[in-house]
Amino acid sequence: MVGDSGESEVLTARDAYMRAVEKGLDLVEISPNAKPPVCRIMNYGKYRFEQSKREKESKKNQRTIQIKEVKFRPNIEGHDFETKVKNAERFLADGDKVKATIMFRGREITHPELGRELCQRMIERLAEVASVEKQPKVEGKNMTIIFSPRVNK
Repeated sequence: MVGDSGESEVLTARDAYMRAVEKGLDLVEISPNAKPPVCRIMNYGKYRFEQSKREKESKKNQRTIQIKEVKFRPNIEGHDFETKVKNAERFLADGDKVKATIMFRGREITHPELGRELCQRMIERLAEVASVEKQPKVEGKNMTIIFSPRVNK
C-alpha cells in the first residue's frame, strides 16, 4: 500500500481500507497482479478530473488532416485553373491534403494525355508548397492525384 504522502508499507486489505476511511480518501488498486497487490490512498474523484483535463489539453493540440478535393475538366481555361490552384494552395497552407480530380466526359477519356498535362502543370505550380503523395492515376472516367503539404524545416 502506498500512502498519499508517498510512504509505503505492507498492510492487509482491511487495514488499508480503514486507514483510507479515516483520512476521508479512497483506496485505489494500482497494480492488482503484483505480489502483494499495490494500492494507493488518494482522492479518486480529483484524480479522474485531473486526468480528463490532461486528455482534453492533449486533444486540443492535435490536428486531424482532411483530404480536400479540387475538380478539373481536361479543357479548363487558364483563369479557372489558376483559381482552383489557389484554392489548393490555401488548403495545403491549412495543413490538409489535396486530391485533384480531372473528370473526363464522353469521348474525352480517349485523350488521357490532356489530363496528365494538367497534372504536370499543377505539380509545377504547387512544387514550393506541396509534394506529390500519389502519382496521377486513371480510375474509371476520372484521373486523380494527391498532394500533401511540404514540411518546412
